[in-house]
Amino acid sequence: MKKILLIEDNYDVRDMTAEILELENYQVATAENGKIGIEKARTFAPDLILCDIMMPEVDGYGVFEELSQDQKTACIPFIFLTAKSEKSDLRKGMAMGADDYLTKPFEAIDLIEAIEARLKKNSFLRKEFSRNVQGINDFIKEASKYQNLKDLSADRSLTRYRPKEAIFSEGSMAHNLYFIQSGEVKTYKHNENGKEYVTGMFSAGDFIGQLCILGSLGMYTETAVALSHCEICSIPKKDFTQLLFNNKEVSHKFIGMISNNVIHMQNQLMGLAFDSVRKRAATALLELYDKGLIKDDDMGISISREDFAGLIGTATETAIRVLSSFKDKGLIQLGESRRIILADKKQLQQVADFG
Repeated sequence: MKKILLIEDNYDVRDMTAEILELENYQVATAENGKIGIEKARTFAPDLILCDIMMPEVDGYGVFEELSQDQKTACIPFIFLTAKSEKSDLRKGMAMGADDYLTKPFEAIDLIEAIEARLKKNSFLRKEFSRNVQGINDFIKEASKYQNLKDLSADRSLTRYRPKEAIFSEGSMAHNLYFIQSGEVKTYKHNENGKEYVTGMFSAGDFIGQLCILGSLGMYTETAVALSHCEICSIPKKDFTQLLFNNKEVSHKFIGMISNNVIHMQNQLMGLAFDSVRKRAATALLELYDKGLIKDDDMGISISREDFAGLIGTATETAIRVLSSFKDKGLIQLGESRRIILADKKQLQQVADFG
């Protein structure tokens, strides 16, 4: 049973509204002013708050502002109740971030529809989706129901790729976004001299190709190749754009899923610009270890020295010298088939932190 907190100083409005909500099978708590309402919001833990604006003690704006600053209550959907004469004041409430408002007197059906819409929105936004193909399918189904998009509800299937098989190629039309269910993938570009340099290494739970779909040319600006046996799910551009542009809330949720880690990418670019090669190499090795691409035994993937050099933005010869230096200091071992084995993570972390 969903819980609703009703904060309203007018006894008749408070009593009538509470009765309507209880008839709809909501558990209701009431408060006759803003000060009591704030206290009850923290103890009752409602799923939604209905709050009048003009009240003694603390007005509706004060209630909203106070609860917005408390981590336990900040995400509770909040609907303002207002008299027609106060309607001009609603701009302030909506600008503060309230979810909706109802003008008094209101019909019971308008009240119930507003509550159901906000609870539905909040349920979708707070739901966590796992970073695997089942989570992607679950998200698309939920987003489809949320936006009434029937054509997005089909389950996504997996395609298997062999090592060295291309997933998409630089210069080809960007028709799909890809999600890695299992395996490892590298992306690379060619410079003006035709030389290949690595732009990223990805593993299970990562998306690839998303920025290319959003690009003005609509083409892949890099090539993606499987480094090992992979299972990959594709999402057509049409579905991707509908999820991204049809609804603000769905868009924010979807961007959070597909962004991988934008802050990390920004830090990586800053590192390429200002960090020493040793520091960049140590940071890259730790990130590859965290992704499961290299391990502390001989079970990681093979990484060519050329690919590693491209990843840290240096010449192959320099990358080889740095790796040899790390090996001599006991930070890494070099296994068979060009596998890098992490030997001393703690010391490697010091190099990544301090150079």
